Amino acid sequence: MDPRILSADAAVTQASPRHPQGYGWIPLFREVDEALLVRLLSRCEVRRLSAGTDLLRPGQPNDSLYILLKGELMVYLSAEIRLGEGIAIQPGHCIGEYSAIDRLPVSALVRCEGEAEVLHLSGPFFWKRLVPLPGVARNMMRGLTERARTTNQLALSNLRERLELEHLRKELDLARQLQASMLPLRHPLFPHRPDLDVCARVEPATSVGGDFFDSFLTADGRLFVCIGDVSGHGIGAALLMARTIGLMRSLAMVATAPEAVLEQLNGFLCEGNDTCLFATLFCGYLEPSSGTFTYSNAGHLPPLLIQDGRCTELPLPRGLLAGVAPRATYRAQTVQLNPGDLLFAYTDGLSEAENAEGEPFGIEPCHNLLIQRREAPLPEILDGVREALTTYSGSGTLEDDCTLLLLRRPAVAPGDGGSSPGRA
Repeated sequence: MDPRILSADAAVTQASPRHPQGYGWIPLFREVDEALLVRLLSRCEVRRLSAGTDLLRPGQPNDSLYILLKGELMVYLSAEIRLGEGIAIQPGHCIGEYSAIDRLPVSALVRCEGEAEVLHLSGPFFWKRLVPLPGVARNMMRGLTERARTTNQLALSNLRERLELEHLRKELDLARQLQASMLPLRHPLFPHRPDLDVCARVEPATSVGGDFFDSFLTADGRLFVCIGDVSGHGIGAALLMARTIGLMRSLAMVATAPEAVLEQLNGFLCEGNDTCLFATLFCGYLEPSSGTFTYSNAGHLPPLLIQDGRCTELPLPRGLLAGVAPRATYRAQTVQLNPGDLLFAYTDGLSEAENAEGEPFGIEPCHNLLIQRREAPLPEILDGVREALTTYSGSGTLEDDCTLLLLRRPAVAPGDGGSSPGRA
């Protein structure tokens, strides 16, 4: 036996590996003369393997066969171990026979997951002493056939899983495109209304997410804006997001007050909510001519108001999460937005993003940025916030969905404003 292939975690003994029931229980030696096997196998070595020991590694030369006597070995078709993709080797079965036959490097990883004992049969000994015994060659062919069948079944199963995964990826990509098409992401959102300026960006943590926003003009000429965050992220959150934004649009077009929108929306979301998902929401109506902004809140984070060179949190009326209590009630508050004022709303994917030490980003880092760039184009301001978040976290990857929304009431000359209702 070549000592170079021995792991430091493996012990070798010269003791006879004879089983109390003899050797007939080992498929390779079925119906082979027991007395002859006892005499021959008493010369062979037994290796005791501890948990985590690699018996064979991909690319390793090997001309030996191993028979598992006790414990369990796992065969992985590549060096990358993936849960559920290994082939379990039970006591009595051979390992290493393929490389021993073709003398090519080992192609699979054989690992001992717990303690085990294996009988080592060196190549010369096996071919000269054991193969000539009546029945050994036939038994070996049976074992090779069974191993090839098992390997083929595993390969087919992996191929099916890969095809299903590829199909799922295509479906998720389509869902991502459809979800993005539901949101008004272009800027300017109202190109024919110089008195209105709204911009937003949505970044799901996965292919699809639960964050959303909307902004449109109602039939009576008011501007409706909202931002929301469905609990969790992924497909379930995306489905509830689609339902929420559809209901929100229908209700906001006919409602007279934001608290009425939230109360009706909450009632709909509570119906049949077996998954117990919920949403946080902030919404409001802006009177473009006067700058009066009336808003309501359902458990969402307070937006920031940039006004008179200061950045402060917008006072929020208390309101329960949407989709939790069917009879929840909501209240409204009003703020005056003057020309040049900026309103910044966001989801917790911004404030709760963490750095390498696990410290949250919060919202304070945005205060100075919003004050300094308050007159810049809205997309540039949003890019600045996103860059600040990337710098803080040290990564461009998000752990949670992140949505940023900016509303500005521009200073316009008399007669420049429009009054046509509807979406741009």
